[in-house]
Amino acid sequence: MIEVDLAQSSVRELNQRLHRIGSGDNEHHWRVVNPNGAHAIAVGLTAPAQVEIKGHVGYYCAGMNESAEIVVDGHAGTGLAENIMSGSVRVRGNAAQSAAASGRGGLVVIEGDASARCGISMKGVAIVVSGSVGHMSAFMGQAGTLVVCGDAGHDLGDSIYEVDIFVAGKVASLGADCMEKEMMPADFHRVAALLGCAQIIAHAGRFRRYGSARRLYNFHIDHAAEY
Repeated sequence: MIEVDLAQSSVRELNQRLHRIGSGDNEHHWRVVNPNGAHAIAVGLTAPAQVEIKGHVGYYCAGMNESAEIVVDGHAGTGLAENIMSGSVRVRGNAAQSAAASGRGGLVVIEGDASARCGISMKGVAIVVSGSVGHMSAFMGQAGTLVVCGDAGHDLGDSIYEVDIFVAGKVASLGADCMEKEMMPADFHRVAALLGCAQIIAHAGRFRRYGSARRLYNFHIDHAAEY
């Protein structure tokens, strides 16, 4: 395992080293210590590396991730795993707003709570939050799955397209064009499978499903106030 101390090295130097990882070498296990809330740690990775960050991180950690498995052993700032394409990102604490924004694939696991707009404009990513999420989570979500084991804030799923949202706790309010839908057997299996992948213990039978009512796909004068 390669250890990088950010008290002695810069984030730019770390990211440059991570970007040079190739399929023919053995530099696939990394530990980053003393992150001290630095921004943009481990962004743009394209190799199947394993990176463990021992401490809290700032904005946009693990952004644009492809193939790598990244674990933050602490809390994360705004934009965690922004535009993730594949691989996985796990936070063992809380995540600030806009976690997994515009995520196109892969798995994002937040073992604590996530702030506002978790999964905003998500496009295929799977997000599992062990705690609760803030207001306007999954806002304008286009594809993917959001699983929340705790509660959800106001305007959940506002202007949603085809994201499926599963919440075990209370929902403060639903956003424009978001509605509760029936939980089918396949939905219970999907939630259970995602919880298993995320290594989060929760009973799939507790969850309720929310998704698009499909009223805002095309402009209609009767719904003008909802736009």
